[in-house]
Amino acid sequence: MTGTAIEIHDLHRSFGTVRAVDGLNLTIGKGESVAVLGPNGAGKSTTIAMLLGLLAPHSGSVTVWGMPPAEAVARGHIAAMLQEGGLMPGVKVAELVGFVRGLYPDPLPLDWVLETAGLASLAGRHVDKLSGGQTQRVRFALALAGNPSVLVLDEPTAGMDVESRRAFWTSMRAEAAAGGRTIRFSLAGGPSAGLEALPGVTTVEIHGTASCCAAPIPTPPCEHCSWPGTTSRTSRSPAPGSRRRS
Repeated sequence: MTGTAIEIHDLHRSFGTVRAVDGLNLTIGKGESVAVLGPNGAGKSTTIAMLLGLLAPHSGSVTVWGMPPAEAVARGHIAAMLQEGGLMPGVKVAELVGFVRGLYPDPLPLDWVLETAGLASLAGRHVDKLSGGQTQRVRFALALAGNPSVLVLDEPTAGMDVESRRAFWTSMRAEAAAGGRTIRFSLAGGPSAGLEALPGVTTVEIHGTASCCAAPIPTPPCEHCSWPGTTSRTSRSPAPGSRRRS
């Protein structure tokens, strides 16, 4: 597929009087890795829900490869690793990943998915016997299994221990270096957020009006109020050996 992978234009979504997403504009091209950063309440997860067709915007538009999100999901063009969501109990890791692979026309090889997600040694373990970090790795494997052209990760390292987090970023470094797949992260916190491990990742900070001045925000602290919910700063993590642009 060619062209723009994700196009978000003047996106708005409120919950009662709380404006969770207030005028977000974001364009992500084919093969780009983009990390959307912001404090809790900035609208990251709400934006992902609209990107996946799970939530309708009140105004504005979201498209994936030029089509509505629900259509992109139905065609297998986009998949997501969400913060929450139960796994099917009573089955083994390899069985669950294999089942999900079978739902797609051109899935990735099972062994490759398990290895990439750091699950090769856990393939025979029942999913209800996994730790929190291991469960997150299974969610990552399930998102990757169908070979989507757009991969969305909502705070993927939340709840992971140090070892699991290191293994995850190793996997993502390989994905980012390979290119071809569009990856959209959502991470809490400032520009570091673990992204120093990923070369060539563009970072975008967003701040919804509900949280702009109510939560700790990296400096400058309040200039974002004039740009509610829109992209405020971007930077690109340099590849190893390259020079960061000022």
